[in-house]
Amino acid sequence: ALSSAASDVYKRQVLSIGATFLFMILQVVFYCDIIRKTEKIILLGVGLMFNSLHEECGVFGIFENKTTYVAHSAYLALYALQHRGQESCGIAVNDDGVFRHHRGDGLVPDVFTSDKLDALGTGNMAIGHVRYSTTGGKNVNNIQPLVIRHIKGNLAVAHNGNLVNAPDLRKTFELNGGIFHGTSDTESIAYSIVSARLTSKSTEEAIEKIMPTLKGAYSCVVMTATKLIAFRDPNGFRPLCLGKTEGGAWIVSSESCALDTLGAEFVRDIRPGEIVVISTDGVKSIDTHCTKKSHICVFEYIYFARPDSVIEGSSVQHARMRAGKFLAEEHPVDADIVIGVPDSGLDAALGYANASGIPYGIGFIKNRYIGRSFIQPTQGQRRDAVRIKLNVVKENIKGKRVIMIDDSIVRGTTCARIVGLLREAGAKEVHMRISSPPFKYPCFFGTDVDSQENLIACKFDTVEEIAEEIGVDSLGYLSVEATHKLAENTDFDYCDGCFTGKYPIEVPKEQPKDKFEEKLNKFSAYYQVLD
Repeated sequence: ALSSAASDVYKRQVLSIGATFLFMILQVVFYCDIIRKTEKIILLGVGLMFNSLHEECGVFGIFENKTTYVAHSAYLALYALQHRGQESCGIAVNDDGVFRHHRGDGLVPDVFTSDKLDALGTGNMAIGHVRYSTTGGKNVNNIQPLVIRHIKGNLAVAHNGNLVNAPDLRKTFELNGGIFHGTSDTESIAYSIVSARLTSKSTEEAIEKIMPTLKGAYSCVVMTATKLIAFRDPNGFRPLCLGKTEGGAWIVSSESCALDTLGAEFVRDIRPGEIVVISTDGVKSIDTHCTKKSHICVFEYIYFARPDSVIEGSSVQHARMRAGKFLAEEHPVDADIVIGVPDSGLDAALGYANASGIPYGIGFIKNRYIGRSFIQPTQGQRRDAVRIKLNVVKENIKGKRVIMIDDSIVRGTTCARIVGLLREAGAKEVHMRISSPPFKYPCFFGTDVDSQENLIACKFDTVEEIAEEIGVDSLGYLSVEATHKLAENTDFDYCDGCFTGKYPIEVPKEQPKDKFEEKLNKFSAYYQVLD
């Protein structure tokens, strides 16, 4: 009887422990589900940028006249250029010919902790890069700077832009035994330099030889054992400038805002087609390929560049205000307040308000603590994500006729949700003005414009139809002609191919972003040769 009773007690204890364990498992599953849902909500808000344009890349280089912590200077500069790419970043340091580098996925402060910066040590040269992949996927081998060790010495390369003939270049090298580790255009540029260097007296001579073979956009910084070299494509699609610190260090950067961060003086823009060589002998310019007028991407002024930068002698902030002024002239409307969508819509809104006489106001507060990510949520998941990133200042909107200024409309889904927020806040009317023309064509030179089937301007025949789709009372785009007048007191042309379909150079019919990561049935023409 005692044995039977003990057995019953034992069974009840086992069942009790089992039930408790099962309950704990269910709790873990429940809370994990909550965490996943919370994470999804955060990523939804972060993923809003997929309804807008994406920056391309930012490059930086410094040549000191002494051995010092050049990595820290590169770090500060990349922080200033972070807006040009948030996917990955890297720094390479040259210590008397010995290269040390660190690269990683993420934002600059996340990739470069104090320990990582200290590990790079001292040197007299460094180059850095922030990346958004306009070609090649999220492959660790695509993170720049690329560091190469070849028979003529060490080489590090950082590149901003996009080559239209990268597949042809890559195929040529591969058919001759070349082995590629990544899928970006930059590796083709590096291969080209190294190949030409074998028969050249110097790296700059090799670069001078290969520039005619590179078709497309490239603003590059190259570091050798003894030199820092910067060069820009003959069309000048992407910006590149030269600066100097009080201590005598020479700096190359995608934008002048990085110079300001380091307390450096802006010297000049590097000319389209120019090669600038910096060494202990000073600064030398090679202008063999400086034969064309610049065709800088117009979106550098509209969206990409930081407002406090000066590109080709013209203030980016002033250019955006002029865009707003031209919008007011081309698309006037009676209203009570002009607001801008943060951030690049704010300056254009101020320009519109000044030109129209309609008061400027704050319509949205942006959540500054949401990092930018490249996780792509679905259209359905994006439904309410806009609320995470923007909040309406209801007191400024309620009962008013509102003019809302933004830099562009890509898919239109985010615009519709932002308009919905204004309606919910009590806006009497919502009139949208865009400080760029409609996007209708792809970009081949480093801007990640969505495919045409997703562009709202390609889905509808008229502006009125687009206005109805996004829920505004009226809609007006800046004219192509006006975009050519944004930069004051300058003498250059623009690339506006994404608006007009007319490009400064010949372009392929199509070129997928991940062209070197396509499946065989998608890229068979390339692989048939290699089969």
